[in-house]
Amino acid sequence: MAETVIREFRLPDLGEGLTESEIVAWRVSPGDTVSLNQVIAEVETAKAVVELPSPYSGRVARLLAEPGTIVAVGTPIVAFEVAAEAARPTAGGSQGAAAKPKREPNLVGYGAAIEDTGRPARKTRAWSAPRPAPGEPDGTEQAHAPEPEAAHEPEPEAAPEPRAAERPRSTPPVRKLAKDLGIDLESLTGTGTQGLITRDDVLAAAGTPDAGAEAAQEAAGVVRPSPGERETRTPIKGVRKLTAAAMVASAFTAPHASEFLTVDVTASMELLARLRENRAYSGLKVTPLTLVAKAVLVALKRNPSLNSHWDEAAQEIVQYHYVNLGIAAATPRGLVVPNVKDAQDLTLPELAEAIAALAQNARDGRPTPEELSGGTISITNIGVFGIDAGTPILNPGEAAIVAMGQVRRLPWEFHGEVVLREVMTLSLSFDHRLVDGEQASRFLADLGAILADPGLVITMV
Repeated sequence: MAETVIREFRLPDLGEGLTESEIVAWRVSPGDTVSLNQVIAEVETAKAVVELPSPYSGRVARLLAEPGTIVAVGTPIVAFEVAAEAARPTAGGSQGAAAKPKREPNLVGYGAAIEDTGRPARKTRAWSAPRPAPGEPDGTEQAHAPEPEAAHEPEPEAAPEPRAAERPRSTPPVRKLAKDLGIDLESLTGTGTQGLITRDDVLAAAGTPDAGAEAAQEAAGVVRPSPGERETRTPIKGVRKLTAAAMVASAFTAPHASEFLTVDVTASMELLARLRENRAYSGLKVTPLTLVAKAVLVALKRNPSLNSHWDEAAQEIVQYHYVNLGIAAATPRGLVVPNVKDAQDLTLPELAEAIAALAQNARDGRPTPEELSGGTISITNIGVFGIDAGTPILNPGEAAIVAMGQVRRLPWEFHGEVVLREVMTLSLSFDHRLVDGEQASRFLADLGAILADPGLVITMV
C-alpha cells in the first residue's frame, strides 16, 4: 500500500484585507476521497458566501472546524491524507533543505496550487468523455491488446468509469434554499444569466414563497423567536458586522451634510414607459433607478468634486476621473454596496444590464470582493420601501451618496395650474471636507433638472 502523510489546509486569504471567515457548511466528511479543486466547504466572509476548493487529491482525515465557527485566516481547518510523494523533496534536494516555496491557494482570481506530482483530472464535458490522442498519457493504465492466439473476436475495451455529471449552475445560498425546501436542482431550468438557477426559480418550483423566505432568513443567520420568548439574541458577524463597523467609521470620520430636492419627474416616467416598449430595451429591466443612475453620471461631469476621496494618510484630495457607481442593496444577510465599474462609459442599456446583474448577485449572496470595493459614489433606492426622503450615511471613502424616494402622484403646479404629477424627492448626503454647500447644491439641482426634463441632457454633455 502506498505510503501516505497528513497535510493540513489552512484557511486562505480571500482578498480585500478580510482576516476571518465563518464555516457555513462542509461538503465532505472524514473518510471521503476528494480530488483537486473539488468543493469541500462553503465559507462566509464579511462580504459574501464562497465555495472553498480542495488543494489536494486524497482522503479527508479530519475536519478541524465546526460549521458556524469563525476562523482566522491561516488557521488549519481540514487535514488530508495524501500520497507521501507529494511531501518528498525534489530531485537534488535534501531533507534539511528548505522546501521550494509554493503559491498558497487564493479564491480571488486563482485556483488551488497544483502538486508537483500527480495530474489533476481533466474536466470533461457532460455529454462525452474525450479519448486521448495516440501516444498522449491520460492518467490511466492502457488496456492490454488481445492475445494473438485468441480466435474469438477481441473483447471491447473496458468503458471508462462514469464521471459525475456537472451539477446545475447555482449559488451556495440558492443550493441551501433548494435543500431546505426539498427541491432537486437537476429538475430546474435556470432563468438567470447563462442558465443560472436563481432563488426565484427554486421558490417557483416549491410554490411556497413564505417557506422560501424563512429558509433564506435561516441561511442568512436570522434567529426566529420561539413562542413565549421575551427576547432574541443574534450573533454580530458577517455582513452585519462589517456594515456596522463601516457605518460607525464613516459617521464619525466624515462630516456629513444633507440636502433635499423634490422634483416633478413626470417626463422621466413617460420616457421610461417609451423605453420599455422599445425593441432595443427588450429583456432589460429599465427602472427609475436606471434613469437616476444615468442622471447622476451626467451631473458628475459638471460637478466633479462629488466624485472624490479624502486621503487622510497622504493629506491629499483624490479626484477620480472615472465613476465606480455603487448601488446599495438590502439582502437577507445585510446591506451591501456593489458598484458598476467605469459606469461613465456605459450606454443606458448597458447600465441597466449592469445594475440588474449586481442586484441579482447581491440577492443570491455572491457579490465578488471586486464588486464590493473601489466605489466612488453611491445611490440608495429607499423609494422601493415607500419612503420619500432620508439622510443616508456615506459609503466609507466616498464623498457623496444619493437617496431616491418613491415616485408619488401628487397635486403639483404645472403651467400655471394645479394638476396631478409624478413627483420624487432626492436626498443628497456629502462629505463637507470635500464638497462645499454650493457644489452640492449645483449637483443636486442638475440631477433634478435632468429628471424633470431628460431632454436637457443634450445641453449638458
